[in-house]
Amino acid sequence: MMQGGGFPIDLILFGMVAAFLVLRLRSVLGRRTGFERPPGERAPVPVAPVGTDAVPAPAVPHRGVPDARGPVGQALARIRSADPSFDPAGFLNGAEGAFRMIVEGFAAGNRPLLRDLLSDETYAGFEGAISEREAKGEVQRTEIREIREAVIDGADLRGTIAEVTVRFVSDQVNLTTDAAGKPVAGADAVTELTDIWTFQRDVQNADPTWKLVGTRSA
Repeated sequence: MMQGGGFPIDLILFGMVAAFLVLRLRSVLGRRTGFERPPGERAPVPVAPVGTDAVPAPAVPHRGVPDARGPVGQALARIRSADPSFDPAGFLNGAEGAFRMIVEGFAAGNRPLLRDLLSDETYAGFEGAISEREAKGEVQRTEIREIREAVIDGADLRGTIAEVTVRFVSDQVNLTTDAAGKPVAGADAVTELTDIWTFQRDVQNADPTWKLVGTRSA
């Protein structure tokens, strides 16, 4: 919306919303919030009061933190020694938020959001795919219906560079249509997908953001 030939107010509002989401993610991903549950403990499932209509309980994703005695658990301990603010359970909360934002941001072609959350190399790949899609006049619709699992599969600390790999199992709808609105990829149906994402951060960097450096499907 333009007012008196001035700057578009809608762009300002959208920019404020995107900035809030990124700042919110930065405050959670990789930092202890004080509300994380111990590894392995599930969130309580709400129970409808007796005598009322039952309301389906919201799905609670399974979050997995490796045994501290195993190789991955020991690597996580090394990361925490280098960065005392690091907490695996809190990291998973933030990683799940990042997963949603990045998947939906890619579908929407939200370059500023992706630039903040992806490494330079990973962003280049995402941006290239977005540009190709736009050049063809295609539109991608992605809906994450449910994240079933978010499990730490790997971790490493090389010097000051920490990496944590997370396996996400999610139910998604992915459909790409051409300029005429005809489907060219995907389907308008829920599909279970397994994605393996690797996040990286320099633990000596004041910026707490873990950036996505690698993705693959399983």
